[in-house]
Amino acid sequence: MTPAAAPIRLASEASEPAAADGSREVDLARIERAVREILLAVGEDPKREGLRDTPRRVARAYRDLLRGLGDDPARHLGRVFEHDSAGDDLVIVRGIEFASVCEHHLLPFLGRAHVAYLPDRGKVVGLSKIARAVDVLARRPQLQERLAAQIADAIAGHLGARGVAVMVESEHLCMKIRGVGKQHADMVTTAVRGELARNAALRAEAHALIRAGR
Repeated sequence: MTPAAAPIRLASEASEPAAADGSREVDLARIERAVREILLAVGEDPKREGLRDTPRRVARAYRDLLRGLGDDPARHLGRVFEHDSAGDDLVIVRGIEFASVCEHHLLPFLGRAHVAYLPDRGKVVGLSKIARAVDVLARRPQLQERLAAQIADAIAGHLGARGVAVMVESEHLCMKIRGVGKQHADMVTTAVRGELARNAALRAEAHALIRAGR
């Protein structure tokens, strides 16, 4: 019996290859098919000129918006270096911009994260690594409350910080363009770990320094 020929896959139907940063493959063709179904379901014609390439564009947009699913903040926070101080010297990074996707409606929420941590025996991490860790955790289906907690846990766990305080503030499109339609409401969430959770004075200092830059 002659074996069946392997199905031919068009370039647009191929999954994305694994990226060099270790992120997982994304089945772009499957997203494209789903977007076409959405357009049909709302009464549109996916074949008309303006929408012909929309499924492809949306697939690549979601690949980028959710690229954190296959990455790990440990990859960015694992490389530390030491500085001279071994005391209670806070390190604070303010105003880390991020874009995330609310897992309830798959609509974006946009904001800034502020991170304060107390190094363990002077071990610190490069400034950009904290921003990259925030980006990894934000670029996946998220809840803002969970995002703040995950950032704090990543800094405490992978960096070995003695204490961490995180504040996340953002605006949610699911609140702005649907439902109650409130244009000026924002959301602030916090998470604290270790000595910053136990030491009220140190926690107050961290929050005051964070708020000073808002």
